[in-house]
Amino acid sequence: MRQIYFNHDGAVDDLVALFLLSQAKDIEILGVGVVPGDCYLEPAISASEKILNRFAPGKEIKIAPSVARPKNPFPKEWREHAFTVDALPVLNEYEISQKLIVDQAAHLQLVDILKSADQAIDLVFTGPLSDLALALDTDSSIAAKINKLYWMGGAFQAKGNVLEPEHDGSAEWNAFWDPEAVERVFQEEFPIDIVALESTEKVPLTIPIRQAWAKERKNLGIDFLGNCYALVPPLVHQVSNSTYYLWDVLTAISYIDPSLTKKHALKAKVATKGINQGQTYEDENGRLVDVVYDVKHAEFFQTIFNLAWQ
Repeated sequence: MRQIYFNHDGAVDDLVALFLLSQAKDIEILGVGVVPGDCYLEPAISASEKILNRFAPGKEIKIAPSVARPKNPFPKEWREHAFTVDALPVLNEYEISQKLIVDQAAHLQLVDILKSADQAIDLVFTGPLSDLALALDTDSSIAAKINKLYWMGGAFQAKGNVLEPEHDGSAEWNAFWDPEAVERVFQEEFPIDIVALESTEKVPLTIPIRQAWAKERKNLGIDFLGNCYALVPPLVHQVSNSTYYLWDVLTAISYIDPSLTKKHALKAKVATKGINQGQTYEDENGRLVDVVYDVKHAEFFQTIFNLAWQ
């Protein structure tokens, strides 16, 4: 049984990733942290609790709120999706039976989990790396208990997805939210797998994918997928800055079944200041990471379907 700690930032894709990870048979989730990156914190925590109650009853997976705050906050319009997921009827049909939200900061929860673990733990982060950086600053000895970090973040191409005043557009949002956290984590020696913006080019949300889920909506888990992804724009005719890719779900699936992706090694650094702050880039003096560059498209979506099926 593989053991993981999952930290997310409450967007549609993050919450679907939580759902899918909770359904994997060979994975034990030791804890969940929620950081207010691409979400508002309270509805994202609430939605996480409802997802685990609805789809993973009895597992007692504790959820901790982050105390991290951004250097560069996500756009308000993106963050509001957590309110809608939290209000979905499928998550509110029954009363909460397990109180899973704990009164402990997420980074302290992570420190406790790693210090008490009797084996090395995998970390899956689909938002900013702030809680991991805070945890390492709190107790640097925990690095020895980290088997590997799987992170959705960064971009090693010319264009990122940050379109903000006084920025050159080279950064990806999870890195841009807290560039210093990325720099802190890159100082450690545990292995890092990265799903960058370009990693997800083969897995955009499309109308045929939506329709395939809609045809199976009588199944509870597939209906949950369809309702979640109804909130975001699919790829129709051409790629735009609003096209939704399955960034965080790819990160979760690449952990669940590594055979579905291909990776290449590169040496990475992150800019923490200036008009390119948050940019991740190759540098011969950077730290070694593995970056996903290819995905088995059909198998990827079939794995999502299989995990979601109730």
